[in-house]
Formats: sequence, structure tokens, C-alpha cells
Amino acid sequence: MNLQDVLSKQVIQAVKELYQKELDAVEFQATRKEFAGDITVVVFPMLRVVKGNPVQIGEAIGEFLVAHVEAVKAYNVVKGFLNIEIHDGYYIHFFNSIKNEPYYGFKAPSTNNDAVMVEYSSPNTNKPLHLGHIRNNLLGYSVAEILKASGKKVYKTQVINDRGIHICKSMLAWQRFGNGETPENTGLKGDKLVGNYYVKFDQVYKQEIEALMAEGKLEDDAKKQAPIFLEAQNMLRKWEAGDKETVALWEKMNNWVYNGFEVTYKNLGVDFDCLYYESQTYLLGKEFIDQGLRSGVFYKKEDSSVWCDLTDEGLDEKLVLRADGTAVYMTQDIGTAIQRIKDYPDVGGMVYTVGNEQDYHFKVLFLILKKLGFDWAKNLYHLSYGMVDLPSGKMKSREGTVVDADDLIVEMATTAEHISKELGKLEGYTETEKQALYKTIGLGALKYFILKVDPKKRILFDPKESIDFQGNTGPFIQYTYARIQSILRKAANLDLTKDITAITLDTKEKELLKQVQLFPEVIQQAASNYSPAVVANYIYDLVKEFNSFYQNIPILGAELEDEKIFRVQLSNGVATVIKNGFLLLGIQVPERM
Repeated sequence: MNLQDVLSKQVIQAVKELYQKELDAVEFQATRKEFAGDITVVVFPMLRVVKGNPVQIGEAIGEFLVAHVEAVKAYNVVKGFLNIEIHDGYYIHFFNSIKNEPYYGFKAPSTNNDAVMVEYSSPNTNKPLHLGHIRNNLLGYSVAEILKASGKKVYKTQVINDRGIHICKSMLAWQRFGNGETPENTGLKGDKLVGNYYVKFDQVYKQEIEALMAEGKLEDDAKKQAPIFLEAQNMLRKWEAGDKETVALWEKMNNWVYNGFEVTYKNLGVDFDCLYYESQTYLLGKEFIDQGLRSGVFYKKEDSSVWCDLTDEGLDEKLVLRADGTAVYMTQDIGTAIQRIKDYPDVGGMVYTVGNEQDYHFKVLFLILKKLGFDWAKNLYHLSYGMVDLPSGKMKSREGTVVDADDLIVEMATTAEHISKELGKLEGYTETEKQALYKTIGLGALKYFILKVDPKKRILFDPKESIDFQGNTGPFIQYTYARIQSILRKAANLDLTKDITAITLDTKEKELLKQVQLFPEVIQQAASNYSPAVVANYIYDLVKEFNSFYQNIPILGAELEDEKIFRVQLSNGVATVIKNGFLLLGIQVPERM
């Protein structure tokens, strides 16, 4: 039980004994720096239950806590705020109990059947991954790692959108203009090669539309009648009919893309436990439409199309099966969700990492699954996130103006190299060590810049701004970690296994210990909110607190041996939390910078 839980229980008991009243909850806040104290009980909310002067109530509860809680040293009351001082021994005992835990803050996975499946990435196979995919991947991966650390069993998955008109466009353009190009004979990653032909299709398509409009066609008609578009539609029909030649080309080009994606995922540091392919899932769900018709969840219109009426829930009527019996995306998503539970029976909830333009779709999906009677549907969550913009404006895949994920990763490492050379921090490094460090700093900057922002907010991403060794950035935190490693190397002659108990804590030490103590709670909060930003900004606050400690308190220069050992141990404890926190964000920390 943490300190706040202990104090909360005792404050409730104090009110019961002193005033014969029952409190539901106790409100805490950090003690303001101008007052003595480590944690503050806010008395004002209690006045709804306990009638009286807030100062007198605070005084009475303070006396009770000093008498009944060993950790409480003293108290003072300022208006309606009860400031509580905690004995140094409490913080020292806490630190000694966790200082040797390599994964302090992480909970062991639960053995209950409450696993969570986290879906992210889910790209189309007609183009490489871009900056928008990077935010999706980083969010999904980090949320999965945070959920694991909070004690959940987690499966990471993606649905690869490998069918439809988009891939047929790339296939057709390659057939027409490819001249036998392959990733092997061009040296291009497969996803880039296929993406080039998606752009080529769009260029030809626009030319044909302009030619038809010059002949007097209306723009909408020209778009539907462009020969290359009609040919792509015919190719899709052939694929759906199982035409051997079309399917073989589809398999070949998709495999090029899968291989390219794998390289990007490896460079980005994300992975998956299982994959689903839209070509295998797009027929799922139809059997549950029949089931829903029998139970009254769905109804059939005169044209035989099937709908779900959600108007009583403030939504609209939703098509779930076309009049010709073919599925829509909603049908497929219903079937895929149910299939996942069949494949992984211990899954009790799912997280869908998808942009906020799909907010309405997921409201409808979750509601339909609840109506179909699936108990796990109450544990579905749409990890909705905002778009990523660049200083130059919006990205467009068809026009080839997206920021390619691979190119961005290289650019981040290159920017890190330029800045590191300017700062002159790399004496004694081999060229191999330098290149590895540039990648660590560059990727750390990219990931931290994206993950420190609340997922729901839109991001304006500037690569140069993200790589700064000062402020709320990845490199600033990485540099602090490396600084601590330097301290540890210089302290090699100290006995760091010793438990230090009989010292007086400086205010800076106590503040740092309070920050370290928050880490397990931060992980649980981040898991509850599906927000890596909670972890990222906590780590930044911890690093700021450490740097204040480092600049004001002698560590290796401490006069007493026990103080020196404790301060080095505390520095190491901070480094452990930084490393573990960054692990949850998918960011590496360097031993030297």
C-alpha cells in the first residue's frame, strides 16, 4: 500500500472517530513549495460531510495522523489545506526496498483470462509506410508495452489491407509501365517500388480525366470513365473471381510490400504477435448478420439490404450487408473481432489504434457487438489519434508528397549527427559507435516528440525541433541517463550494495525520491488512459528533478561516505526509472553521449 493509500485510510478513520461521519474519498495534492510538508490533504471537500471550521478540522485530523501513522512526522494547516510532513526514514526505507529491482514499477502479468489485443499499423499494400503510420505504430506499440507493464497479458496485431482497388491500381501500373522491375533488379525496397506505381497510376488517371473533359465530359463522369480506372476495376473483379494470373501478380507484389514493411518495422523497433489479412477476413461476419436478423438486432429492407437501427442510441441507421449480399467494412470488422476471440480465447478486450476520422465507425462497431450479445464488447477501446502535419503542409499519398517513414528515420539520424558534431560530445568514439549513437538519438527524438503529446491532439512535427539537448525532448532525457552512467563509472570503488539508513535527507533528495515513488502509479494511470504521454511527461519531470539535485547537491563530492553511497544509489535508481520508462515508449538509452 502506497503512502497516499495509507493516509487516505487513516483520514477516513479520523473523520469517523472524531465526527462520526463517513467520507467516501480523500483529496490530495502536492504541498506548495512555500509551506513545510510533503503531501497535502484538501479539507474543503470534507465540509459536505463534516460541518465546521476547515482549519479546526484540519488541525484535528493532523493530530490524529501524527498519533496513528508512523510515517507522519508533523503537520501544519493553512486555511483549508492540511500539509503533512513525512519522516525521512519512510522515504529511505522505500528506496532500499526497490533500489535493486531492475524492472521497478512493472507488475507481473495476470493469470486471469483478461488478455488485451492491441491492433496498430494496419497499412495498405500499395505504398510504403509514412509519417502518419509512424504515429500509429509508435502509439500502438507503446500502449501495448504499457498495458503489459501494468500487469496485462497483451497480443499485438495488425490487419493488413491487402485487397481492393488500391493494390489493383499499383498492379495495373506495374503491368503497363514496369518493364519487369523488381526490388532485386532496382535495389528498391518492395513497398517503395509498388508505391511508385501507385503514384504512376494516379498521374495517368489524371491525364485521362483531363482528356475526357476536353472532349466535353463532366468531371464526375470522366473520373468514372477513364480507361485506366475501368481496367483497375476489371482487375479487382478478376481477383475476386480467383483468376490465376491476377492472383499470382497480386501475391508477388504484396510479398514485395510485406518484405519492405518488415525492414521498416525493424528500423522503427516495433513488432507483432499475430497478423490478419483483409483478403482472408473480408468474408467474415456474414453468419453473424443472419444471427442478428433472427434476434432482431438487424432488419432487412425491401431491396434485401440489411441494416442496424441505432437511432435510439443517438446514432443513425447503419448498412451491414448490401442488397446483393456482399459485405461492407462494418460486416468485416464485426467478423474479424469475433474471429480474434475464437483464435485467442483469453482475450477479454481490444484496443484499435486508428485515426480520429474513424471515431464514428468504432462507436457503431462497438455498439453492434454489444447488441449481438458479446460480453467482451464492453472492453473495446478506440485509441483515436490526431493527424501529423508538417511545416510544409498536409501529405498526399497519391501525389507522392508523403514523408516516407524510412527516409524520415534516416533524416533523424543525420540531423542527430550534425547536432552532435556541433556540440563536440563524441571524443573517443569509433565510427561504428558514432553511427549507432546517431540512430539512437534520432529515433529517440522522433518517438519522444510524438509520444509526449496526448494521442487525441494533432501534431505539427518539425524534425530539427525534436532533436534538442535542452527542454522536453528525447535527447535531453537520454543525455541525463548517460550523465548518470558516467557517475556510476566513477563510483566503481564504492560499495553500492550497502543499505543506507542513518542519514538526514536534503530537500532535493526527498523531492527526487517522491518522484521515483510515483512511477508504478504513473504506469497504471497511463494504462487506464491508453496514453504514452503520461509516461513521457513523467520521465521529463523526473529528469528535471534529478538535474536540480545534480546541480545543487554534491554526489561523489559528499563529505560522508554513507551520503556518497546513497546519492550514487539514488542516481542509479533514477536511471533505472528513465530506462524502464523509455522502454515503454520504445526508446533506447545510450551509456555514453
